[in-house]
Amino acid sequence: MEVGRDLVQVRPEGLYCVPGDFYIDPWRPVARAVITHAHADHARRGHGAYLAHGASAALLRARLGADIAVQAVRYGEVVDCQGVRVSLHPAGHVLGSAQIRLEHRGKVWVVSGDYKVEGDATCAPFEPVRCHTFITESTFGLPLYRWRRAADVLADIRAWWCGNAEAGRASVLYAYALGKAQRLLAGLAALGDGPGPIVVHGAVDAVNRAYLEAGVTLPPTRRLDGGVEPAALRRALVLAPPAAQGSRWLRRLGAYADAMVSGWMQLRGVRRRRGVDAGFVLSDHADWPGLLAAIAASGASDVRVTHGQVAPLVRYLSEQGLQAQALATRFDGEEGADAADSDVDVSVAMDAPAPPVGGDGA
Repeated sequence: MEVGRDLVQVRPEGLYCVPGDFYIDPWRPVARAVITHAHADHARRGHGAYLAHGASAALLRARLGADIAVQAVRYGEVVDCQGVRVSLHPAGHVLGSAQIRLEHRGKVWVVSGDYKVEGDATCAPFEPVRCHTFITESTFGLPLYRWRRAADVLADIRAWWCGNAEAGRASVLYAYALGKAQRLLAGLAALGDGPGPIVVHGAVDAVNRAYLEAGVTLPPTRRLDGGVEPAALRRALVLAPPAAQGSRWLRRLGAYADAMVSGWMQLRGVRRRRGVDAGFVLSDHADWPGLLAAIAASGASDVRVTHGQVAPLVRYLSEQGLQAQALATRFDGEEGADAADSDVDVSVAMDAPAPPVGGDGA
């Protein structure tokens, strides 16, 4: 190992495991990359070889090209990388998302990637992994972020949809195409049939197919090229990526109400700036209590905090007697998800051929 005790170091290319000679979610092209999940801020093009969970591997091929070299592994399966024992464990963020466990010479590090601790039907639930050093995200690392139960938020969304349908207007939900949209679909289906059909943007449809192939149960959906009658469209729920807001295909819906689904909707200022009729607080990232619970469950005395509200979480953990410090990375988390939508041409009409799977944040 190079000078310094850290098993994982920040280099210009990304998070580097020194003895294993590989990177975790690198932001520049490298020879070997271990990927936590398929969102665009964590899984980029140009690496020589990828290692990911099997479900993530399918999404990576859809996003980055079928010819990329991906080694697909199961949760808990150990891969030896030059003496470093590497295994992936559920992060509960999106389909195939993983925490990366690294063991070398008696020391265990865990790189969390993005995670949430509340379970949902579309991905494996978060699994605490004991370690000495825990690298945690902090997208919502402030005490004001405390999520309501997802079931309650979904009930509110369904009521909003029903109210719009009674008024004769479609209901447009802006939700990130990879992960959030599927969580909404599965959660709403669990509440029973809605007042009208569910119509999805091509970006969402492409990801839905990957989820279905992985064995995730989703309700039937349509695209506009499926011949949705105008009367049915006025009662429809339409799921589209956030970057689709204001795009020309929305005109085809006629009268509609729109809403954003994101953890950031807890802030009224953000909701106003987005210019939507409603906002629903549902995030695929841990809230403040979730972050603290995950950190405590790891048993780590050394915590590295990255992307998001870093300083407040570092300060709080230090006050609790933990060794905590900031770790500078280029991950965007939910805050940068709109930019990640650029993987998909959301300006195209909804009845165009399905675009490649997008790399939306969640």
